[in-house]
Amino acid sequence: MLQQETEQIIALYQAWLDAWNARNAAGMATLFAEDGNLIGFDGSQLNGRDELHVTLDNIFKHHQTAAYVAIIREIRLLSPGVAWLKAEVGMVPAGKNDINPALNALQTVIALKNEDGWQISLFQNTPAALHGQPELLEQMNLELRKVLFGTDQIDESQINLN
Repeated sequence: MLQQETEQIIALYQAWLDAWNARNAAGMATLFAEDGNLIGFDGSQLNGRDELHVTLDNIFKHHQTAAYVAIIREIRLLSPGVAWLKAEVGMVPAGKNDINPALNALQTVIALKNEDGWQISLFQNTPAALHGQPELLEQMNLELRKVLFGTDQIDESQINLN
């Protein structure tokens, strides 16, 4: 049963990332609990599914958003029906083919299971500046690029920093 719930949490998080990358605010809202909370990269807060839907729809209509690349680092089932997920993410700006390390973040998700399945109750996106730890930041960049390019070898010609 633990493996099945873990797979469901991974699927929930991946659906969230896929909806963001598709610029689908309605799809993101369906994954979010009615009374859930989101804390954005800049510290902004959204409360509830409706506010999340309206705000993200407005962002997607008026801004080119970067796409997420993620590595799930840990999942814990805290109690029956309550899960915690931690991930590291990079973002690939529109028109680029590489992450922008200045946008790397740590994401935390608290998910709750109800009669409809798992939903996101809390989503927090925290900048991964890693001040004073450049080696950790470089390691994060390398690992995210491996996911992005689907390889253990990074071909420098694939990276477009402009």
